[in-house]
Amino acid sequence: MAKPGGRRRLWTVLGVLIAVAVVIGLLVFEPWKLFVDQRVNEALPTASSSGQPASPAPGGSATPATPGTGGNPAPMAAPTVLATGNFVSQEHETKGTATILRLADGQRILRLTDFETSNGPDLQVWLTDQPVQTDNEGWFLFDDGQHTSLGGLKGNIGDQNYPIPADVNLADYRSVSIWCDRFSVSFGAAELTR
Repeated sequence: MAKPGGRRRLWTVLGVLIAVAVVIGLLVFEPWKLFVDQRVNEALPTASSSGQPASPAPGGSATPATPGTGGNPAPMAAPTVLATGNFVSQEHETKGTATILRLADGQRILRLTDFETSNGPDLQVWLTDQPVQTDNEGWFLFDDGQHTSLGGLKGNIGDQNYPIPADVNLADYRSVSIWCDRFSVSFGAAELTR
């Protein structure tokens, strides 16, 4: 028959092990993120026809005056759409549009518009060379080939911009994935059409 002190010690050890497992589980899975949305509302960056980035003036106008024109604003060159696609849900419901744009100054950005997905741990925005598949196997394939991270997802809801490095050859990529790096799974992806 077990001694009462031994039984108490066993329950104490089990309690400590369970508490440690719960803390580790919370740190890994970050379940509170399922209940907290991060909203982002970034404006589309623009550049003036002179190639200089436009910044809002104190009066709220984003069109700078051109020197020597008496204060008349310089015409703004519209961004060029290089590729676009609509998000499809994978591990988590995801919607919105991914668009690759070239600004007048030559900078390229990935813009997410009307975007919404679940929040989660370690979400990254990836350009990938993989096709978008809607079956469960398609959730895991984006790290199988070539991919470039454009950085951490700024928010799980809203319009947002991600600069594309100058050395990235867009011809090498065919999709965008919202990639959960911690669990190696895609929350949602968009096939890019040029």
